[in-house]
Amino acid sequence: MDRLHQQVHFLVEADKLKSVVRRTPLTDGSRLENTAEHSWHLILAAMVLREYTSAPLDLLRALEMTAVHDLVEIDAGDTFAYDAAAQTTKAAREHAAAARIFGLLPDDQHAHFRALWEEFEAQETPEARFANALDRFQPLLQNAHAGGGSWNSLTLTTADVFRRMAPIQSAMPDLWPTVVRVIEAFSAAGVLRRPAVE
Repeated sequence: MDRLHQQVHFLVEADKLKSVVRRTPLTDGSRLENTAEHSWHLILAAMVLREYTSAPLDLLRALEMTAVHDLVEIDAGDTFAYDAAAQTTKAAREHAAAARIFGLLPDDQHAHFRALWEEFEAQETPEARFANALDRFQPLLQNAHAGGGSWNSLTLTTADVFRRMAPIQSAMPDLWPTVVRVIEAFSAAGVLRRPAVE
């Protein structure tokens, strides 16, 4: 029963992810999504878009990675991709959160979940590169279908967004033309600036 108690405690704690608000709006622009919604959407995207990956992969491992990679945001909060100051403390905040949150689980599950999270962060396996590419592609789609979404409140250049989307080009090259079209369209609309030299 100690094991079950730990697992239930972890699941109740994981529910807090539903309260972590991200900067990306829903496609209808009605509100911002929360991180649990983002994680669910990534899992669905992995199931739908797996055929576009550039390397064979273990889909179940990629799905597991996708399901757990943002749990650290319960403690660390969502670090906005274009917030340079917050990015400097992100790794330390998330490592502390991973230790606490995954530490709620029984030892074997703690080790498994922590390994999945670390694999996602390292981006060295096909599964991690695929999951990371989706983690970039999903907000791109949401911003595009919400009329620019979070990009509207920022002063971003096309180069900023291309840098953020770069993992898609290698992990899912067939999706790259879509990424380019979206960025170019929002540049033409004046939402994204072109830097003086790209």
